Amino acid sequence: MIFRIFATALFIAIIVGSFWLGGQQRELTSPTTVDNSGAELGYSARNATLIETGEDGRPLYTLYADVIRQSPGDGVNFDKVRLIFRDAQGQDWNAHADSGQLMTETGKVDLLGDVHINGVLPGSDEAADLATERLTVATRENIISTTEPVVLTAAGRLLKSRGLIVELKDNHLQLESNVHGMFSP
Repeated sequence: MIFRIFATALFIAIIVGSFWLGGQQRELTSPTTVDNSGAELGYSARNATLIETGEDGRPLYTLYADVIRQSPGDGVNFDKVRLIFRDAQGQDWNAHADSGQLMTETGKVDLLGDVHINGVLPGSDEAADLATERLTVATRENIISTTEPVVLTAAGRLLKSRGLIVELKDNHLQLESNVHGMFSP
């Protein structure tokens, strides 16, 4: 009989002890917080290709980058970027830069750091190279522009200027200020 009382008391002690220890353990656990704000997280990618197409389904531009990062409302940022786009006459333009940014609503690509862009100048059959530190390509309007110092090299000619606007649709190139040039025969 003492054995039954002892076994019952031990059984009750185990139950009470497990409730007591279980209750303490729950108090030590921190609550989990879930963010249901619906905010987008963005994305990033390595060795990525980004293509925007026009209404006709043909690419407006193709952009290659070592790294692409997008944060909602902040546009898309690129490291070691290469941009290929076609002007209204069907000529391909190739650009590369250390970094860049695309504002998705405007289709404008800002290229930064050791920027070079190559293509056939409007109204000419000569290939040209534009070199600057900052350049904007408005892919939808076919406009290349900068307010920074720029060097234009084409068929033995070297032109330097501060600022440049190239309107590819209208075959118009305008050097803004401080223009200096050298022509070789």
